[in-house]
Amino acid sequence: MNLNLDPLFTPLGKENSIQFQSFTFSGGEPHIKIQSDLKLVDEVTITHRINSFNDMGLLLIAVDALQRSGIKAINLIIPYFPAARQDRVMVTGEALSVKVYAELINNLALKQVTIYDAHSEVAIALLQNCNAVTNHAFIRQVVAQTGNVKLVSPDGGALKKIYKVAAALGGMDVVEGSKSRDVKTGQLSGFKVYSDDLEGADCLVVDDICDGGGTFMGLATELKNKNAGKLYLAVSHGIFSKGLSDLAQYYDVIFTTNSIRTMDAHPQLVQINLDNGLL
Repeated sequence: MNLNLDPLFTPLGKENSIQFQSFTFSGGEPHIKIQSDLKLVDEVTITHRINSFNDMGLLLIAVDALQRSGIKAINLIIPYFPAARQDRVMVTGEALSVKVYAELINNLALKQVTIYDAHSEVAIALLQNCNAVTNHAFIRQVVAQTGNVKLVSPDGGALKKIYKVAAALGGMDVVEGSKSRDVKTGQLSGFKVYSDDLEGADCLVVDDICDGGGTFMGLATELKNKNAGKLYLAVSHGIFSKGLSDLAQYYDVIFTTNSIRTMDAHPQLVQINLDNGLL
């Protein structure tokens, strides 16, 4: 059976769903009460989207409620792994946040934890019983809609993954990009595209996370300086903390999944649900 803690995120469907009640106490604590009869159930898969520490708290108490109901085997699907970008300590005084979240989940002793398009191998290494799903199926669906494109890596951190995507899709052309970031301020600069002339070729920028979008706007300017044709952006986890209006001035279409939230309609946005063969 499935316990879909986010009612708008049901990647395994709504059939065989466990009924429950949840609310937040006035003091800020999440609460849950399982309403389904689980006496004959041996295994449960929890699905959830964690966008806050309160979401994490709901997950923790949900596992406890299931265990107290006699469930021995519990799986978890959380496509966006929280604090995935805080996977190294850059300056003194920072926390290694990804390790904190991983340890909270490891303490639950789950049978399997499925995450989607992990930011780096650090989260995969830290998580016990981790099932890390790649973005290959997502990009395959995107390319089916864009037609012939060159894949673009926005920076060195994405290079390893994008070459694996290119190989999985039959050997697509890859254009490498780079940028500089001040680790103290977060300021971006020095965008580069390592191609002399793209000769009007359409380009698909591929990455795992889009937050404010500064990386992708700076990269788009350099791609156009190298005579790129249409520009497309595909990010597995669309946070879009500054909205889509600025990004949409640079990209013809922006593709993402529903790993973070269900997006409002936008004429240049295509959101592909993870239940559409991606997990």
